[in-house]
Amino acid sequence: MRFFLSFTPTAKANLKELKESAHLEKRFKAASKALKFLQEDPRHPSLQTHEFSSFKGPRGEKVFEAYAEQDTPAAYRIVFFYGQQRGEIVIVAITPHP
Repeated sequence: MRFFLSFTPTAKANLKELKESAHLEKRFKAASKALKFLQEDPRHPSLQTHEFSSFKGPRGEKVFEAYAEQDTPAAYRIVFFYGQQRGEIVIVAITPHP
């Protein structure tokens, strides 16, 4: 099953910042690649998807984190949950790991 992505305003702003900042070009490419994997298979091994235990979606949904980068200082992560429509993934944020 192929999923479709919906973006919160925060996630849209995160992606826009990555795209428009020349010094973040490498990170934009990594995030774009990870988003494609997420659409194809949220459990793709390179995403290392795992659930956040202390964070819930707006309707109590389980929230997950997927890796856009690895072994990099402040590596970028994609935070998401499954939407109400069949096959929907809601991207909450695309942000560096603290």
